[in-house]
Amino acid sequence: MEQRGSPSELGTGNIRKLLLKYAIPSVIAMTASSLYNITDSIFIGHGVGALAISGLAITFPLMNLSAAFGSLVGVGAATLMSLRLGQKDYGTANNILGNVFVLNIILGLIYTVVVLLNLDRILYFFGASDETLPFAHDFMVIISLANIITHLYFGLNAMLRATGHPKKSMFTTLFSVLINIILAPIFIFVFRWGIRGAALATVIAQTSMLLWQILHFSNSRNFIHLKKGSFRLKRRIVTESLSIGMAPFMMNSVASIIVLVINTSLIRYGGDLAVGAYGIINRIAFLFIMVVLGFNQGMQPIAGYNHGAGQFMRVNNVLKHTIVLATSVMMVGFAIGELFPRAVASAFTTDQDLIDIVVPGMRIVMMSFPIIGFQMVTSNFFQSIGMPVKSILMSLSRQVFFLLPCLLIFPRIFGLKGIWYSMPTADVISAVVAAVLLVGQYRKNRLNEITHQEI
Repeated sequence: MEQRGSPSELGTGNIRKLLLKYAIPSVIAMTASSLYNITDSIFIGHGVGALAISGLAITFPLMNLSAAFGSLVGVGAATLMSLRLGQKDYGTANNILGNVFVLNIILGLIYTVVVLLNLDRILYFFGASDETLPFAHDFMVIISLANIITHLYFGLNAMLRATGHPKKSMFTTLFSVLINIILAPIFIFVFRWGIRGAALATVIAQTSMLLWQILHFSNSRNFIHLKKGSFRLKRRIVTESLSIGMAPFMMNSVASIIVLVINTSLIRYGGDLAVGAYGIINRIAFLFIMVVLGFNQGMQPIAGYNHGAGQFMRVNNVLKHTIVLATSVMMVGFAIGELFPRAVASAFTTDQDLIDIVVPGMRIVMMSFPIIGFQMVTSNFFQSIGMPVKSILMSLSRQVFFLLPCLLIFPRIFGLKGIWYSMPTADVISAVVAAVLLVGQYRKNRLNEITHQEI
């Protein structure tokens, strides 16, 4: 019986067509997910209030931390899966899938217990006030209880892409978003469940799609599927997956610390509404960032497979195409952020004080968007070819060495605007670092290709 989903086309197909084939489903899925986050915030802003948006923004560090543990397993294992498939090591590939399942359950359970036992203390530490704490608490209780589901959902979706099913990965996300969009307004406006309704809608949507993912990977006709014995943790798989996944883990973990610093600074220089303004700006910025992440997800299996197969010029080609696409997308974000910030803010809230904080903040934060795409693709590229150290260096340099000092210094000089100016400043410097690292690897790939052909 022929198995489905063989990924051999990754090493032979036209690079541009392959990138579009793998990236477009991811872009659609990531865009849909980001649009849901935007509409969810709009529902909360109009159905619950401006302070609820601020309460939601307070939860961003915890959400980033949850994503960090999810990416530690999911992203790392997906990259390892692509590398092993490129090497034709199908036995290990099946074991990777089973190990992803078990690791996500373990880490998800640990995260849930720790967060719920210390939730209010954590939220106060992240900048919650007496006014915003109830909203943040109600949201995070439900999200945290379902953390295992969230980790498995995102982890198995990464496996779908890595095993040659980008369209199924896309439809998984699209159906999750659709369920969310249907349930959220019903729970918020009809049942009057407030911000808890938004969280519950998210959990129900992810649970529904997780059940479908499990059915897919339980089907023995699929090229890579769950097998008896694949759930036993294997030291090499765990070590290599976590090593590769350490880059996005560090990025999301440090992002939690950065958001903590941002939130506390915003409260100090602008109050609770400034935190809400950052929540709105963050939602819009992430719409375009998520599109670039979609391109990165499309690039990842192609770059990983061909690097594992020793086809280094194909690796360089997919990198070039991805950078062009990412830069084009971020230019659109730049134009919207600079030209229409008031219209964007007005979609989230009718509170004029909140809108007046969003407008200048959005213009400043998004002024560096034309170069962010390049930096993001470069960081993901090193992760995709199994070089986590360089990816971690890029992630940490932007967050720790550049952004954090700016956040500590600029507000003392420029006040609230100093917080906004910190972000594009860090982006510019980190793009320079990315360029230096990428040029060296690009040349190395060319030399490796020549050597490989001679052999």
